Amino acid sequence: MKKTLAAAAASIALCGAFAQSVKDALSPYVESGLLPGIICVLDDNGRVETTCLGYADVAAKRPITLDDPFMQCSQTKGFCGVTIAKLVEEGKLDLDDPVSKYLPEFATLWVQTAKTNNTVTLTKAQNVLTVKMVMNHTGGFPFELPNYKQMGGWSRKMPLRSVAATAAATPLLFEPGTKVQYSNTGIDIGAAIVEIVTGKKWEDYLKETVLDPLGMTETTFRPTEEQLARQIHMYHCKKGQPTVWQSCDESMQRPYNGDGVFASAGAGLWTTARDQLKFYRMLMNLGLGENGVRILKEETVKNLLAVSTRSMGGGYSLGLKAPYKDKDGDNEWFGHGGAWGSNCMVNWHKKQLQLCVVQLTGRGNARPWEPARKAAQAEYFKDAEAKAAVDEYTGRTN
Repeated sequence: MKKTLAAAAASIALCGAFAQSVKDALSPYVESGLLPGIICVLDDNGRVETTCLGYADVAAKRPITLDDPFMQCSQTKGFCGVTIAKLVEEGKLDLDDPVSKYLPEFATLWVQTAKTNNTVTLTKAQNVLTVKMVMNHTGGFPFELPNYKQMGGWSRKMPLRSVAATAAATPLLFEPGTKVQYSNTGIDIGAAIVEIVTGKKWEDYLKETVLDPLGMTETTFRPTEEQLARQIHMYHCKKGQPTVWQSCDESMQRPYNGDGVFASAGAGLWTTARDQLKFYRMLMNLGLGENGVRILKEETVKNLLAVSTRSMGGGYSLGLKAPYKDKDGDNEWFGHGGAWGSNCMVNWHKKQLQLCVVQLTGRGNARPWEPARKAAQAEYFKDAEAKAAVDEYTGRTN
């Protein structure tokens, strides 16, 4: 949108004068112990601000860095979405295909229609469960299977095909395609479909077609002992109190590696901030990695990943939080967050990226620094927009 002369002139005062850096905003929280360590990266069309503040290990006073491995939890879903999108792009999969085309155990499903203290009423599902539904959280599956903690949580102790088979025998919460329920289970089903179509383990296909081409050498479902020695430690936060070190969480249990650990497509992938940036910049650049390797076609990202594939309950595409189609693209951020507070969103229209990495359990007001971080981030992009208005008026190009 063109700026008027008056608007452009007024914007000059915003360029840098009032921009609050993430470091200035969050340092008091690190010093008080409310925030052990955080990584923030803001990218406005190549203008990058990187902040590594605090510690990966508070007790050892080991500073947090872009190369420290961490659990990205639900951000794993976007990686599954990319593998599904690749198969659609190649004509090997259709999002409207019935899941039972690939996994026959899903041919007959049952919906829980009523429940009392002693009785559960089931009704045979009438709607066809599709690939799209399991990937955009409208399939009717619970967040996790009832026994997922006994399965090791997101450090899975059973393979994806077994998870899918268990899900097929679990009553749905509603008719497929009629409501929304955020579900790791659905994403695991999507990954099991990838295994059937490709004839490979999902994590092997992901490594071969996404991780290795992008140079994501630190991203894995089974971190080595050397990687674990560098990990960003997990901390638990409570309202108004300093964070406390936490050995692990029952949703992602030790051991984190070994032959008994299997991939969880919904939440199990480890990475580093440096690696994660490679993945999200690929999405921001419509399928093109920063190393020049193309992972997906531009139209695939635009039509399958950057916009919602559903018509209800907030936007999701294929494992990624995404907006409904927006005529001007101003608010078309898409990406994902994770249970311990990490998050990355990109806007391909404006070539913008916002990444945050923390490893914190605890919810709500236990993270008092979040408003300050979001305010500093908003100010950064506001400053960038103001600068763009000034440059447009003055004719500057760099």
